[in-house]
Amino acid sequence: MKIAINLETNYEAVSDSEPLARIQEMIRPCIQCGTCTASCPNAFAMDPTPRQLWRLVLLGQKDEIFHSKTFSLCSDCYICTLRCPRGLPLTEAMDALKQIAAEENLTEYKYSTLFYKNFLSSVRRHGRVREMEFMTNYFAALKDPLAPFRFASLGMKLMAKGKVSLKWLPKARFPLEKMFQKINELEKRT
Repeated sequence: MKIAINLETNYEAVSDSEPLARIQEMIRPCIQCGTCTASCPNAFAMDPTPRQLWRLVLLGQKDEIFHSKTFSLCSDCYICTLRCPRGLPLTEAMDALKQIAAEENLTEYKYSTLFYKNFLSSVRRHGRVREMEFMTNYFAALKDPLAPFRFASLGMKLMAKGKVSLKWLPKARFPLEKMFQKINELEKRT
């Protein structure tokens, strides 16, 4: 819910209950220099560029932000954060945008959200990703019977190179469940 327009900065202030409020505070000192965009290896594919995205965040333009591909293309390489002349946590801000998209179950990010949830589920159970189980669960979650066929040629190439095993491996002796539980506890405290 937008409260007012601050005439000095020309930014729209949003209430603390808005998901963008935390991110706005993280990047409020942004001087729009463009170093983040110039540093980003994925900027060529982004719409808008990272610099433009930060402006949209500061303006509270939630619809424009979440209809773009920018934050979903961020590869978390931290180059923008390292090169930012103001020392802003830009990679963390991108991650926060990804979390908002996942929490709000936005349609545009349905596939990537399901992908990461199933990936982490496999890692959580086995201590590493089990490709066959992971892809089986991912395709089942998509509820699209044709989805596996779109990836069949890639799967065949990976199997031919020995990158994906058809073997169903036994359960790991040391699953990461306790670590995931501890992380969940720590995240609830903040």
